[in-house]
Amino acid sequence: MKVSLLIGGVLAGLVLLAAAIGLVWTPFDVTQLAIGERLQPPSATHWLGTDHLGRDMLSMVMVGARISIAVALVAVGIGMGVGVPLGLTAAAWPNSLLDDIIMRGNDVIFAFPSLVIAILITAAFGPSAVNAIIAIGIFNIPVFARVTRGAALPIWVQDYTRAARIAGKGRALISLHHVLPNIANLLIVQATIQFSLGILAEAGLSYVGLGAQPPLPSWGRMLAEAQTMIGIAPHVAIVPGLVIVLTVLGLNLLGDGLRDSLDPRLRGAR
Repeated sequence: MKVSLLIGGVLAGLVLLAAAIGLVWTPFDVTQLAIGERLQPPSATHWLGTDHLGRDMLSMVMVGARISIAVALVAVGIGMGVGVPLGLTAAAWPNSLLDDIIMRGNDVIFAFPSLVIAILITAAFGPSAVNAIIAIGIFNIPVFARVTRGAALPIWVQDYTRAARIAGKGRALISLHHVLPNIANLLIVQATIQFSLGILAEAGLSYVGLGAQPPLPSWGRMLAEAQTMIGIAPHVAIVPGLVIVLTVLGLNLLGDGLRDSLDPRLRGAR
């Protein structure tokens, strides 16, 4: 097993485990304020310390994990659900008007980062986790469309796809039965990478107040609230920042390990 796959799997697994446990149990209630215990350093009672409102940081991290994972997971689902069919369609009819419309439409979306899209959406509907999902999901669509199209085009010149066309199969069926299975490994790796970027994007949106709203904890908002107190209580900024770094690092290592394991061209190269 690749070292990157092992390390990435362990880090990602710990985050998923924390989020799963946070669904049913946390050491303390994250909505309960304890001003008398504010800004306490890590201790036997509060393993990661408390924030400026006396809330347990470990409990905040656990609940924030499920928010970040849910936002990133649904956003990646939106990107794959829309982007992959668009990419397959563009590859099935390359250099056609349909191909040009799809890819130029992707270019337009790429011109607006997820933060800009989120600002536009929240200006119309208000800030929330749902709007963050929509913003990140929209930004993921052209990513998957481009990756799918680029990977599918070489498949269309293979002998087995040509034989399928001669046998009378339509382009849609060939895309589903022959093209998609042969690029599924690449899409899985890309989904892992976009999942890590989705968590990072959710943290960024929450940091500027466009993500999950109080009383729901969010890693990004925990950082935003800690920036004025980092001098007197460094742990309130170090804890969420370190959690974000380790989560994104773990998912990136997992994606790199999956790429090496699933791509036969790379198995013997490392």
